[in-house]
Amino acid sequence: MIRVKLSLLLNYFVFAILLNSVGTVILQVQNNYGVAESSASVLEAFKDLTIAVVSFLVASYITRIGYKRAMLAALALVMLACLLMPQVPAFWTTKLLFAATGAGFALIKVSIFATIGLITNDRNEHASFMNFLESFFMIGVLSGYFLFSAFVDDANPQSTAWLTVYYVLAAIAGLAFLLLLTTPIDESKVKREASTGFVDDLGDMLRLVLLPTVLVFVLTAFVYVLMEQGIMSWLPTFNSKILNLPTSLSIQMASILAASTALGRFLAGLLLRRVSWYWLLMTCLVISGGLVLLALPLAAGVGGQAVTGWGDAPLAAFVFPMIGLFIAPIYPAINSAILSSLPLHQHGPMAGLIVIFSALGGTTGSIITGYVFETYGGQTAFYFSLVPIGLLLVLITVFSRFVGTNVVATVSGGGH
Repeated sequence: MIRVKLSLLLNYFVFAILLNSVGTVILQVQNNYGVAESSASVLEAFKDLTIAVVSFLVASYITRIGYKRAMLAALALVMLACLLMPQVPAFWTTKLLFAATGAGFALIKVSIFATIGLITNDRNEHASFMNFLESFFMIGVLSGYFLFSAFVDDANPQSTAWLTVYYVLAAIAGLAFLLLLTTPIDESKVKREASTGFVDDLGDMLRLVLLPTVLVFVLTAFVYVLMEQGIMSWLPTFNSKILNLPTSLSIQMASILAASTALGRFLAGLLLRRVSWYWLLMTCLVISGGLVLLALPLAAGVGGQAVTGWGDAPLAAFVFPMIGLFIAPIYPAINSAILSSLPLHQHGPMAGLIVIFSALGGTTGSIITGYVFETYGGQTAFYFSLVPIGLLLVLITVFSRFVGTNVVATVSGGGH
């Protein structure tokens, strides 16, 4: 079982780096290929929309494909796409990479979320591993910042030497492929008779979302990812334009958000063994709102003084990203609560709905934050995060009541 868990963690780690490299790659394709900002921004859509579409198409069918086969296909796909990047340096290969990454992540996330139900014994263990998995994802995000920066030539922005990083990523994906290939996973509990067709399976998934509990859940997941992605995508721009940090430092200091989120999910895995997930999330949301109200006035007081490094960066650059520590437990906790309340054969379709609405929420959050940032300024854009925080207080309360007191009590082992 340890081998299976290690394989799932490594699979998630690979995609964490690739998915969250989009900001870095947008900057690099402008330097290397002379692509305009508006054209470069489509890379986000290539990633997120592919995730949503592929999840919609395969989630209901994934039990027939097999979780292990789906994950192997995903790893092989991104490994080939990574090898292509330095061999054919062009903007179209970059689009292809993110489309492949989106498609692969849809298969990986649906399969991993469904597999957790096969390798955990109770709701406590399910929620605990879910939180640990998501904290490992954020470690991947954090690693990606430093991995890509190690291959970037600051002295020559037009250099394509940074593309060498994709050989490293292809090697990691290859290692993950071999580990999974040689790891047995017993999927017999979820094997279904092939008597119904694709349309019937798709209907099963769509009927799931009509259940009141699932409907409230997908709204909650959508709003959470909208808030998280809005902050994560625009934090480097906030650091640069509002806090007047140099570009390289703006990107580096955005890693504080990834680090604090990883730490928050790890600590949640420990805390939720003793505390109800509902009350922990309520407390975290209130503190998150307080941090917004504390950090943004600090940002408003930043003058035009030159900043050269971490040592003379304004306090707001450290305070605001700490919001990750408190919003971190929300996504794993609600995912674990809904999955562990459903029978095993519905984990695949439910994981598909999670991936679809998360992708849509991420794209929506990035677009809304970008629009508010451009129209009303960075301060207003980040004050806007108070709206989803308020909505989450309501939605999580309704969701916890729908799930029921029994599940709320037993899912408290932990729990994006």
